[in-house]
Amino acid sequence: MITGQTKVFGIIGYPVAHSLSPAMHNAAFSAIGYPGVYVPFPVSKDLLAQAVVGLKALGVGGVSVTVPHKVAVMDFLDTIDPLATRIGAVNTIVVRDGRLEGTNTDWLGAVRALEEATDLKGKKAVVLGAGGAARAVVFGLLEAGSRVVVLNRTVAKAEALAEELGTEAGSLEDINRLSADILIQTTTVGMDEDRSPVPATVLSRFQVVMDIVYSPLKTRLLREAEAAGCRIVDGLAMLVYQGAAQFELWTGQRAPIEIMRQAALRALRN
Repeated sequence: MITGQTKVFGIIGYPVAHSLSPAMHNAAFSAIGYPGVYVPFPVSKDLLAQAVVGLKALGVGGVSVTVPHKVAVMDFLDTIDPLATRIGAVNTIVVRDGRLEGTNTDWLGAVRALEEATDLKGKKAVVLGAGGAARAVVFGLLEAGSRVVVLNRTVAKAEALAEELGTEAGSLEDINRLSADILIQTTTVGMDEDRSPVPATVLSRFQVVMDIVYSPLKTRLLREAEAAGCRIVDGLAMLVYQGAAQFELWTGQRAPIEIMRQAALRALRN
């Protein structure tokens, strides 16, 4: 029941109607009896500054940050923890004592999801994309002891990210000649249409393929990777693990991970 004591949380991005996070977090609040509610806030780029300032005025407890705001939102926060500063992207805001504190749980979500399929230490990984999600994934892989190559259509963005985090970069076309233990797709390709950024003919060069897109759960990339004999990791696993870390930051309580996973799956099927 929503009352005057209910704490409000949410997600800011554009678009956000497809997000599974409300179902996931609200199920978690209910499971542990926490007086919270989580709602989507569609925020366009031109209204980001006003929306972030409004979090303080409305007494919101915290928000998730998704596409396209993970980098831009950093300009409007009071503090950013060293980890998110190093990554160069924020996916979580905690409102504490009237101050907006930015952090990043995406990297942890990516690592935990991948570790369900493989050990990361000493492995070579190719990451497609150079946006906010890619930054977190690359950081997480490096922290786990992997070697990473970042590929992006705009090479300059890949090179800038690689220089910041201390790894290698190249063009998206380089996928045609590379091989590695792990391939991770971090762009939105495959979310709105049945497309893959990777030719199916190269997928046999990778042992594990992950796509951070979770709607659909099995993208064209993952279907083709599975057919090529790869172990696949869908985007729902990363979503759940990064969401669990957010939940614990906001509430100070242990996240009911399996309940969150099942709630997200139900929402996706619906």
